[in-house]
Amino acid sequence: MSVATDERMRMIIQEFPKTELHLHIEGTFEPELVFEIAKRHNVAIPYRSVEEVRRAYDFHDLQSFLDIYYRAMSVLLHEEDFYDLTIAYLQRVSRQGVRHAEIFFDPQAHTSRGVSFETVVTGIHKALEEGERRLGISSKLIMCFLRDLSADSAMETLDAGLSFKNWIFAVGLDSKELGNPPEKFEAVFKKALDEGFMAVAHAGEEAPAEYIWQALELLGVSRIDHGYHCLEDARLVEKLASEQVPLTACPLAAVGVRYFDSVEHFPLGKMLQLGLLVMVNSDDPAYFGGYVEENLAAVQKAIRLNEQDILHLLKNSFKASFLEPERKQKFLRELDEKYASL
Repeated sequence: MSVATDERMRMIIQEFPKTELHLHIEGTFEPELVFEIAKRHNVAIPYRSVEEVRRAYDFHDLQSFLDIYYRAMSVLLHEEDFYDLTIAYLQRVSRQGVRHAEIFFDPQAHTSRGVSFETVVTGIHKALEEGERRLGISSKLIMCFLRDLSADSAMETLDAGLSFKNWIFAVGLDSKELGNPPEKFEAVFKKALDEGFMAVAHAGEEAPAEYIWQALELLGVSRIDHGYHCLEDARLVEKLASEQVPLTACPLAAVGVRYFDSVEHFPLGKMLQLGLLVMVNSDDPAYFGGYVEENLAAVQKAIRLNEQDILHLLKNSFKASFLEPERKQKFLRELDEKYASL
């Protein structure tokens, strides 16, 4: 690329409006904030410095990541902690052009430690309200069920969430995928849909395409998180493409847990070629070296995406969002206008 072309690409990736559809708020817990909150509560953590924490962020699979992920969040105890965690994320991504975020949170990871559901959701909600008021970032909150826990535990969590239906927009399914198929949670998702929640689910991340089929047919999800293993099933690809079922891809995270050995081998290019409604997200950015801007920049460089490719990915993220139709159209027009003005 020429210097001028490099600068144009930088502007598109950094400054154009974007949304984040696959983001675990607990996965934005930067080491500096971990130490700050641990000190606030006089909680001991098994690291002596920020640098030592960052060195520990070396994973060989999903489980090795989850072990550290849950260890760090053990210092989150009070409403203020969840507020600080959430507002820190919003402040960071406001500088990356994020205008809308659909944020996962994992209540069971906190209630199992004796932290009340109300404490968790109130802290997050207050920060999201401030993020919209002060930073101009709208949001939807997605309550996830930990799939390596029981369906009964998920149902209890859903029941707790019913008291906060005005704050929680959708339900999701995350954590250790293999051995915990979507069908395990069919009754939970049916009740959630009956209560008016939208639904998404992690599927086809480390498990086969069958998990994606189950998420679509048994859980009634509107969006598939990750979904890389759909490429093993031509009939599934045809369904996803024809129905434009969104797939929230997370390049740096997928490489970080060793699903792919490099960003160059991440299948985003193939997914685009097949006509899938895929977009780029950050997943757990504090652990995998990048928020949405860094993920876009990494994949653009690795597989040589052009300006139109990046614009297409940004548009896909708005199309796949739970935004109201008129707001989607507003953002899509804004993207076209900004690109035309370059």
